[in-house]
This record gives sequence, structure tokens and C-alpha cells, in this order.
Amino acid sequence: MSVTSLTNPKVIIVAGPTAAGKSALALSIAEEFGGVLINADSQQRYRDLRILTARPSPEEKARAPHRLFGDLGPDDLGSAAEWAEKAAAEINAANGKLPILVGGTGLYFRALTEGLTEIPPISDDVREATRALGAAIGPADMHRRLSARDPVTAARLKPGDTQRVLRAWEVLEATGKPLSAWHETPPEPILKAPTFNILVLPPREHVYAACDARLKAMVANGALDEVKALMGSGIDSRSGAGKALGVADLAAHLRGEQDLDVALNLAQTATRQYAKRQMTWFRNQFRADLTISKKLSERLLPEIFADIRRFLLT
Repeated sequence: MSVTSLTNPKVIIVAGPTAAGKSALALSIAEEFGGVLINADSQQRYRDLRILTARPSPEEKARAPHRLFGDLGPDDLGSAAEWAEKAAAEINAANGKLPILVGGTGLYFRALTEGLTEIPPISDDVREATRALGAAIGPADMHRRLSARDPVTAARLKPGDTQRVLRAWEVLEATGKPLSAWHETPPEPILKAPTFNILVLPPREHVYAACDARLKAMVANGALDEVKALMGSGIDSRSGAGKALGVADLAAHLRGEQDLDVALNLAQTATRQYAKRQMTWFRNQFRADLTISKKLSERLLPEIFADIRRFLLT
């Protein structure tokens, strides 16, 4: 991965789970400080799913420049490393505007600000076989097997860290090299400019209610038509836009396999589970300079703006 030289001295990051209100906050910041919004959400990159991924509306896009929203086609996979290079280029091209990264894909932020270890892509076959093995033998036995082959990585993980244990195992299977060995070479961050990191993390019940209400509104506003068009394009449902939240459940309804109420309920459940994983990641993996732990409102903006001004003036 090449490292892009950046000239902008300061960058704002607005992160948090889906439906937390971070997009509205980032837009307010952009209007206040003359900023350009750079998408850091893997779902909102798919151009054919504007409604279902809650991409900014034309009216919102008219209020401030928006970059990397809808930049992927339905079959494009994208990656954290590829996004980081694109985001770096957009930051560099901000032309005096304040770059504001906004999104909920934690790995994107890590790739840009910390760098990623260069691990070869894992094939779908290896990934599926690893998931099947983990489901068959359970987390405790999976952790024991990892300990026998990669004791360094296993020592850092608990058996309950299921996703990380499975990730370490699939790397072993795909490359024949322990994840700990891949991590011996420190990654090189792309972005070396100072950042002011805002974490939007309202109470869980508020996020869940917002997820449910937003999905219901999406269906009412044309999400089914988006999914129908996507199905007609013949994409692989296991990759690209086919993996976006809600697509599989709404597609099943369109095929006559389940009622709309059932499809909507399943999509809402999947979205809440996704939001829960995001909240866990950001609590444990994200260094926040400002955490907003209550429901966002305009009353909070003056204090947030004041913190940003202090950052920009230092």
C-alpha cells in the first residue's frame, strides 16, 4: 500500500454506530467551519443503495461538499486499505476546507490513522470453512486449537473473542503463517496530521429505536425498489452491495419467500446487532477526544463547536 503525502494540518473525525446521529452532526460542523465531508462508512459507498444505506439526500449534499459517498458499484468489494488511500487523496484535495471524516466503519479509521498489517486476502472458501469449524466445536475448543498453532495471538485473546479467534485461524489456514508473525512489522499510518476524534455514542436503547424507525422509513420511501433493481443486476448476494444490511431480507420478500413484516423485522434485528458490534468496537478500540453519550440535539452544538475551535487554534 502506498503512503500518500498529506498537506492538511488538521482533520475532524466523527464516528459512531449506525443511526446515532453522526451524519447530522458532521454536516453541522461542515457548515460551521467550512468543511468537506468524507464518507467513512462501508455501507454508504454503494451507489445503488442510497435509501437503504441512509446516504445523504440531495438537499444535504447541497449544504456542503461530500466525497466517497456512492463511489462503489454493486459488485465492488472495497477494502479498508483501498478506502484509506482514497480518503487520503480527498483530504489532500480539500483546498483549504476542513476535512471531516464521518462514518461507522472502525477499520476504515484504523487503516487511515494507524495503518494495517499487509495480510493477503482470505478466500471465501477458507472463511466459510473457518466459520463452520467454529460453530461445530465451540469457542473454547476453537481457542485451544489456535493456542496450539499461534500461542502468541491466542494469549492476547479470550475464548469469548470469537471474531478475533476465527480471524486468526483463517489467516493461519490461508497463509500458513501465524497472525502474530504478520503483526511483527509495524504498519505505517497514512494520515499523520492531528485529528480531533468525536465519538457519537448515545444510550443503546436510543440507537436501537432509531435503527428500527429508520428501516421502517426506508421501506416506505423506496428501499424495496432499490433492492429489486439490485436483484435484477444479477449481483452475487454474498459480496459487494448484496451484503449490505437489509438487502438479503428484503430480497427474500421480493422473491415471495416471506411477508414484508417478517422481512422488516429480520432486517431491523440484523441492524441492531450490527450497531451493537459497532458500539463495542468504538468503546474498546477508538481513542475519542470528545464522547457524546446522550441523544444529539442542537443545544449541544455550541459546546462541540467550542471544542473544535480550541483544537483548530492549537
